[in-house]
Amino acid sequence: MALSKIDVANMLTGATPVANGGTAATTFASAGLGKRPNAKPLIINGDMAVAQRGTSFTGVSSGANFTADRFQFYLANLGTYTLIQEALTSGNAYDAGFKTAWRIDTTTADASPSAADYAILRYKFEGQDLQSIKKGTSNAQKLTLAFWVKSNKATTGSLDLFDYDNSRIVGATYTVNTANTWEKKIINIAADTTGAFANDNGLSLGIEWFLDTGSNTQGGTTPTAWESQTNTNRNVSNFALGDNTANDWAITGVQLEVGEYTSSTLPPFQHESYGDNLARCQRYFQMRAEGNQKIISIAHWAGGSEVDFIMQIPFMRTQPSIEYTTGSEYWAIGGSGGSTNTLDNLNMNSWSTEMNINLWTTTGAGGTAGYAYYGYTNNASAKLGFTAEL
Repeated sequence: MALSKIDVANMLTGATPVANGGTAATTFASAGLGKRPNAKPLIINGDMAVAQRGTSFTGVSSGANFTADRFQFYLANLGTYTLIQEALTSGNAYDAGFKTAWRIDTTTADASPSAADYAILRYKFEGQDLQSIKKGTSNAQKLTLAFWVKSNKATTGSLDLFDYDNSRIVGATYTVNTANTWEKKIINIAADTTGAFANDNGLSLGIEWFLDTGSNTQGGTTPTAWESQTNTNRNVSNFALGDNTANDWAITGVQLEVGEYTSSTLPPFQHESYGDNLARCQRYFQMRAEGNQKIISIAHWAGGSEVDFIMQIPFMRTQPSIEYTTGSEYWAIGGSGGSTNTLDNLNMNSWSTEMNINLWTTTGAGGTAGYAYYGYTNNASAKLGFTAEL
């Protein structure tokens, strides 16, 4: 039987349609698909499809690292790893519609981390994107976190939600039941009537998957209700990814829903088009040029040695900073009617705005002030991006 426009609208809202004095049972809620109050998913790039910085990084031993956009791997003194945007070709997650995953492989083990060591995957939110949760009010909403996970280790791991505005946490555990098998996990998160999120573009909330840590974040009890930050309660069931070079861990299909759901009522993962997904990621990071002979922008000589690159970029979360690979003669200015001049380090002028970017270098030579040419990359390893990450 064909559905009318009213039927379709009722299915989308979860309302129960009434026709000719009767009721119809076909709604998202009755079909076990739940209701979704958000026009866009709260999690950006939950299917790990966008990886602007690169698809594989080896020898990762410290710092904050990205492969798939928006998912940041924090590491301090706890082994060495390879980070991969993994292409999926089979398995339960693949059958559920996911073609990529974030994967980490241990390459140098650390079976006895020091107390302050850690290896954590984080996803961060702006406060203004979380107001539908109504945290800190009497109408605070429960949440449901869902994700697909796979590892060679059949063991239990810990995660938490960290409220940066109010230094509060709530935690949970999940178990990999069968090694090397994609499994879907659904975790219900309690509501919190204490501590509202700031309504701005700053960091308010993080989801943290603890892959391995030292004793500073172990030894307590998993907080199933929100509480003031207690570090020993954050990683009660340590996954210990770093204890053996045979270890790996992968995740995809991450979604956070407002409301409490089960496996039968959870709304389906919202697969966005690649273009929409990329545009949302570019609020936080934009790769401007990568590889050799890639045009960056129009560039002009401000003097005999100074070259300015003038460009516009789509609006970002805040005024970005430059993120690029540095090296001798990685950049160049040249074009029709003018000779090529290679350049070294690039700098961002302090007057740059969120839309208009001015980069400059004084490593040129022999230029004529006012002359304009193309500015471009001059090395296969060159990368130029702008970051406004949380």
